[in-house]
Amino acid sequence: MNIQENISLLPYNTFGMDKKARFFVRAQSEKDVIDALLFAREKGIPLLVLGGGSNILLTKDWEGLVLKMEIKGIQVEDCSEDEVLVKVGAGENWHEFVLFCIENGYAGVENLSLIPGTVGASPMQNIGAYGVEIKEVFDSLWAIERSELANRRFSWEECAFGYRESVFKSALKDQYIITQVWFRLSKKPQIKTSYGAIQDTLKELGIRQPSIRDVSEAVIQIRRSKLPDPAEIGNAGSFFKNPTIPLEHFERLKSEYPNIPGYPGQDTVKVPAAWLIEQTGWKGKRFGSIGVHAKQPLVLVNYGGGEGKDIVKLSQDIQSSVYKKFGITLQPEVNFV
Repeated sequence: MNIQENISLLPYNTFGMDKKARFFVRAQSEKDVIDALLFAREKGIPLLVLGGGSNILLTKDWEGLVLKMEIKGIQVEDCSEDEVLVKVGAGENWHEFVLFCIENGYAGVENLSLIPGTVGASPMQNIGAYGVEIKEVFDSLWAIERSELANRRFSWEECAFGYRESVFKSALKDQYIITQVWFRLSKKPQIKTSYGAIQDTLKELGIRQPSIRDVSEAVIQIRRSKLPDPAEIGNAGSFFKNPTIPLEHFERLKSEYPNIPGYPGQDTVKVPAAWLIEQTGWKGKRFGSIGVHAKQPLVLVNYGGGEGKDIVKLSQDIQSSVYKKFGITLQPEVNFV
């Protein structure tokens, strides 16, 4: 195991924050993960796991060990006439895994195209986009318990999935390191095009009976038109979760703001955070090296040389404005480090 010291994390986070790790290691096997845990324990230092670095905001140097998850491999383990079970290393790039599925005719993740990050982070966040969440195709995962160094298989039920949530962000936060994920995918696609602008995009492309590849390409086109490329402008995608509020609260807001959008649930309504942020005047605002994206107010950006603490302050100001106007508390989707 090659432990490096005083390593810049600039290449390893999409927000483009130039912070350093006191120690840094790449984990390409489960043994590497256990060795890293033992090293951190021996030194008495904290350990931070990094996948694609697309859902974190570094606010200062990390005075511990950063473990860069690089366990690779995609393996078909079970196959029937209708579905396939695929085992994927936690360090695999998520979008490349989606492309693998499309090439092989495995349906279920095409709506999740171009989401940044690694496979290991997908169940942790229960990533979702355009009407699909990872919990719909998730089978199980393998993780290493940090204190006992023991492997454990987690079933769908044990992951306790919620909206951008799982047990690994709540009751078991920072207790396990995910190393392998199993997905159950369909050989008989059920195309989902009703959410967002997918139907309109397919229509523009002249596609009437879309394949999973068509859906993927439509999603990629939409995402590229709305979201900034982290290679050009530092960001972590959607900064806030879409809040869910009681139906009566939404109805009160609807009487005052007739154009407020909402997606009804059972006695609740999910309200787009982007709309709330835009209505409070933040869209396109720039403050030196940081700001709110001009096309998508849900995305906070680092134009270069920005500081994580300033992004945190900006996010808090946005939360305050939205709460003052609408009585809604926005929750960050990005993890502050």
